Amino acid sequence: MGVGENERLKDTLLVKKPWGHFIQYTHNEVCTVKILTVNPDQMLSEQSHQKRDELWVVLDDGLRVEIDGQQIDPQPYDEIVIPRKAKHRLISLGKKARVLEISFGHFDESDIQRFDDLYDRGQTPEK
Repeated sequence: MGVGENERLKDTLLVKKPWGHFIQYTHNEVCTVKILTVNPDQMLSEQSHQKRDELWVVLDDGLRVEIDGQQIDPQPYDEIVIPRKAKHRLISLGKKARVLEISFGHFDESDIQRFDDLYDRGQTPEK
């Protein structure tokens, strides 16, 4: 069902309804949900997290994902699992694009180790 299938996607549920369907990614589980918007030709830092896994659900085309040196050009609705400690980055390929991010585990913006950053933030946690 997704790019980088693993245990995190095994409980994903597709529920059909008369009006269409919904996809359930988590059920009664502690998590943090965000929508990441990447501006045209911008990128997140190459980073990793020690305390959380992430599931990215791509909302728009025009993105590239790097995970531990592997590049993926996902399509909308692709699901990408970012295991804790994996180096990862999200890159815009010339247009504004979004990803739904579901973080599992302890979410804290100070749990970011940066390896490469266009904005010279170094190892300083985001606040």
